Amino acid sequence: MPDTDFRSPRLHVDASLTAGSQVPLDRNQANYLGNVLRLGSGDRILVFNGRDGEWQAAISGRKRPEHLDVITLNRAQDGLPDLHYVFAPLKHARLDYMVQKAVEMGASALQPVLTRFTQVSRVNSERMRANVIEAAEQCGILSLAAVNEPIALDRWLAQRPPEHLLVFCDEAAETANPAAALEALRGHPARGIDVLVGPEGGFAEDERASLLRQPGLLRLSLGPRILRADTAAVAVLALVQTALGDWTGPEKHA
Repeated sequence: MPDTDFRSPRLHVDASLTAGSQVPLDRNQANYLGNVLRLGSGDRILVFNGRDGEWQAAISGRKRPEHLDVITLNRAQDGLPDLHYVFAPLKHARLDYMVQKAVEMGASALQPVLTRFTQVSRVNSERMRANVIEAAEQCGILSLAAVNEPIALDRWLAQRPPEHLLVFCDEAAETANPAAALEALRGHPARGIDVLVGPEGGFAEDERASLLRQPGLLRLSLGPRILRADTAAVAVLALVQTALGDWTGPEKHA
């Protein structure tokens, strides 16, 4: 299959995609293609749904884009590493940023958890999903990260798979070199990774105690500086993907 095409417009749809199928466009999609991108009947775009790969499709419609005619497969569907990003919710703009960056970094699921010092108690899951889709559209991503509903920290701990590695970002940890600590786990038998970043007010002592009793725990400090939660997301996901994730795959050769 060809390399990722970043020149062609790219659109996420919910419909199934097969050669010769027709995908209706909703009002927002038609407006985006016709009025924002200035595309019309016969113009080609790339379309994906998170399940069936990426396809070339032609726009159809008499006065405005009305539907897409699916033509040919451009890239086969891929998968994401079993990497869950678990976080205390943030305020709107910073949450938007964090969700987009977690998707770009390869997270397969986003899990808000409510802690004692969480500053935001309500989460707009639809807005989170819209940010997942936007990041996927812009970055050539085929598989969409799942957006889970918020849950109390203690409930999440009680139900998380015990075979997952839990990377607990804790400013009180004594780890001097987080990269080395993660590299030491290369080949770890864990069948998934949960990465947890807490609220900017930190964890309560009883919450930290519960976390430290979890199986498969790696407690990390992210260095000598205090990071805001959205910055910590990018930092720790880069470390995890470099040491244990899909950034360690075989090199591509021309």
